[in-house]
Amino acid sequence: MGRLFVVELEGRCYKCKFCKTHLALVSDCVSRGFHCRRGKAYLFNNAVNTTIGALEERLMLSGLHTVADIFCCCCGQIVGWKYESAHEKSQKYKEGKFVLERGRIVDEVDFSTEFFVDSRPSMSSDADDV
Repeated sequence: MGRLFVVELEGRCYKCKFCKTHLALVSDCVSRGFHCRRGKAYLFNNAVNTTIGALEERLMLSGLHTVADIFCCCCGQIVGWKYESAHEKSQKYKEGKFVLERGRIVDEVDFSTEFFVDSRPSMSSDADDV
């Protein structure tokens, strides 16, 4: 088995929920209107740090597609699928694109933003300025 090289993306990106490996840039997101068995999903022009499973014919809401599941290259968790080909002319725009399941990815904002609430009483009020 060869050495694993992980791509570190520059800019705001989505990461694997399980191991925080970079998967796709927010700017590469084409649509947030996709759905999967587990809930919401996003369509991307590109994804990195994934391995591709076997091709299979899958009947989806938008028709028959040839797809392959994609897995995080670090932890092996399934994170979505890749469209290899679409059988309907109106769906050809999906070919070569990646779908990442929203429940299996996190945005940097999802886990790095912490809020601090100061519950101590304030020494001054707006009324003092009047």
